[in-house]
Amino acid sequence: MSEPVVTQESDRFSIALEGQPAGFTQFVESEGRRIFFHTVVDPAFEGKGLAGRLVRQALDATRAAGLRVVPVCPYVKSYVEEHEDWADLLERPTRADMAAVESVTQ
Repeated sequence: MSEPVVTQESDRFSIALEGQPAGFTQFVESEGRRIFFHTVVDPAFEGKGLAGRLVRQALDATRAAGLRVVPVCPYVKSYVEEHEDWADLLERPTRADMAAVESVTQ
């Protein structure tokens, strides 16, 4: 089995396994903050650790971009609570953050 591949798009990080789309974590950027609000892995790919790998690489890329992390998505929130590597980047969601999420999800 080949290694999963994570790619960054304009509003999400996607993960593929053996050339097949397996999942994504979606975000919106606002005022130097990357607000992660939705993560999903296709049920056909569950149990392979792909969500964790996806979020870890998304957080690494966010750090490299000099942005703060706002974990609104329950999976991302749980991930950063269990892995303190990104504690220095975390921000609590504000009303403005939630408005930014709503603007792209409606």
